[in-house]
Amino acid sequence: MSTPTNYRFSFGPWNISEGADPFGTEVRPVFPHEEKFALYRPLGFEGVQFHDDDVVPGMDGFNPAQLTEKATEVKTMLANNGLTPEFVAPRLWFAEQTTDGAYTSNSASDRQYAWDRTKKCIDIARALDCKAIVLWLSREGTYIREAKDARLAYQRILETVNAMLDYDKEIEIWIEPKPNEPTDQAYVPTIGHAIALSFASSDHTRVKGLIESAHALLAGLDPSDEMAFALAHDKLGSVHLNDQNGLKYDQDKNFGGANLRVAFNQVRVLEEAGYGQRGEFIGLDIKAMRTQRGCPVTAHLSNSRELFLNILEKVRTVDNNLVQQFRDARDYEALELYIMKHLMGVK
Repeated sequence: MSTPTNYRFSFGPWNISEGADPFGTEVRPVFPHEEKFALYRPLGFEGVQFHDDDVVPGMDGFNPAQLTEKATEVKTMLANNGLTPEFVAPRLWFAEQTTDGAYTSNSASDRQYAWDRTKKCIDIARALDCKAIVLWLSREGTYIREAKDARLAYQRILETVNAMLDYDKEIEIWIEPKPNEPTDQAYVPTIGHAIALSFASSDHTRVKGLIESAHALLAGLDPSDEMAFALAHDKLGSVHLNDQNGLKYDQDKNFGGANLRVAFNQVRVLEEAGYGQRGEFIGLDIKAMRTQRGCPVTAHLSNSRELFLNILEKVRTVDNNLVQQFRDARDYEALELYIMKHLMGVK
């Protein structure tokens, strides 16, 4: 296997699942959060994805100085383990004030809570020496269309993006779109919506997207096309690779576990665009199977990384001259057979 010199890998500590099953008993014992950092490098990962309260648990009860102190302690822990914080995301879906949305809530006081929390998130990120903020607009949407003024909601999201850019002149904002769950229909459901917001913002060069494979599939879209669209506009801040079996809940399956060809095309698009050459991470957002035993459970992470590298080797050994010949001849049946045989290792 060739060396993937331009790829670095990341995941969030929540991807070392603690075994809770909403439909049954606890499957696995809890693994202490603070012990997870030591697992990254041995698994082949160097980037850590964070929510703000992954860095500072109970952060709503801390003042700015305390937030900085706690975040600085985590920065030291990362440095001691040779790790880099990839991004920090404000967790705006657990607090009571975010039940009906955060930036788009009908309640002015709830919207103020969301903005205050977002500023704290930015402060935490900067204390970690991290300049990327991910916005997963999880509860920004409705269960019935009449519940909110959608035009006003989009204006409020844009105003928040601009306020973040003004609050810190160096951060980048990566919008992570998702069409549903926990809301029935979410605002900013696709990367196209996210990029439209970017170009409408006060500094579009600092507003990009983060594409999760499963989120694109939940919208009935192909993740590789979503990535290509973002890459064509230089708007792909990061990716969350995983897989999805149909239009169900967000399953966070192992990358390539449900559809190997869809995974192949994601790697192909990233590789052909030179993604990663500026230090971008290959992020994974995957969960262990609910019935998997053990503690800690990490095989899903190392397995998905291995699958990515195996698929990368397939991408790098495609006969692109032959592919171009099939394209020129408009012989797509022959092209498909060639790709399928190549993936299967059949000559």
